[in-house]
Amino acid sequence: MKKSKKILTTGLAALTALTLSLSMTGCGSSSSGISSASGGSNNDSSKVYNIGICQLIQHEALDAATKGFKDTLTEKLGADKVKFDEQNAQGDSANCTTICNQFVSSNVDLILGNGTAALQAAYTNTDKIPILGTSITDYATALDIKDWKGFSNMNVSGTSDLAPLEEQAKMLNEIFPNAKNVGILYCSAEANSKYQCDTIKPYLEKYGYTVKSYTFSDSNDIAAVAKTACDESDVIYIPTDNTAANNTGIINNTAVSTKTPIIAGEEGICKGCGVATLSISYYELGQKTGEMAYDVLVNGKDISKMEIQSAPNVTKMYDEERCKELGIKVPDGYKAIK
Repeated sequence: MKKSKKILTTGLAALTALTLSLSMTGCGSSSSGISSASGGSNNDSSKVYNIGICQLIQHEALDAATKGFKDTLTEKLGADKVKFDEQNAQGDSANCTTICNQFVSSNVDLILGNGTAALQAAYTNTDKIPILGTSITDYATALDIKDWKGFSNMNVSGTSDLAPLEEQAKMLNEIFPNAKNVGILYCSAEANSKYQCDTIKPYLEKYGYTVKSYTFSDSNDIAAVAKTACDESDVIYIPTDNTAANNTGIINNTAVSTKTPIIAGEEGICKGCGVATLSISYYELGQKTGEMAYDVLVNGKDISKMEIQSAPNVTKMYDEERCKELGIKVPDGYKAIK
């Protein structure tokens, strides 16, 4: 009897150990924490992924990036294996914080921050859930990382919408070689717009232009600042600025009245008020971000070591009607914006 009791005790201990082991394994396989999304495949055919999308503001470029992201992830995972909680912050960074806090409380599997303020709100709210950014100009600026190495060493990665600024300066000079004064118009509340301004300014100065910055704080003073910029400049350059993109009608009214041409940082702004742009496809940018999300969620890629990606193509584009109105002859190699 003593021997049977010993065998029974040993069997119970083994069963307990096995149960604990399986329990710990189950805890470690959750896709909601950065640790689980950082190593090893998580290809569970029964898993339904919950994705939180915080988009800073509604306009053509960001809308296209969100669509590209959703389309790609849906195609890769299957429509029945992914759910999106898509919310728009209406241009308010405080709303971004509220939205991302809700995502964290819901324990989503991944957060997409579309726009710099959305990305910042996401990583401020969690250091566990994987976060991907899109439509971000410069991640070092957005994440306040001084010694930038191309990846974050955090639960953050994503895609950048920065078109080659040196090439944009070259394009401006190609179309307006005889201009003297170039004004850079952007929102002072957007750190990435300031980054673009500071980066492109020396490139423009190399062509002999006098360059001056004109900043507005929000949509309330954009008309007055745009008027001053147009009055004092031969050409205006507008970077990929969310506030400007959402107020192209106001800017265009001013530019038309002063007959001041605008070179834009992306297609949406150009369509609204510009004459030409060297632009990326934001839909393609979103697609690239969706591919990264799949790698994190399913292939177990370490998001903290994933390098920031860019859109695969840039295209010289022009607004045909506006160029005709201003008598601007566009060189060969430009594609008309539809």
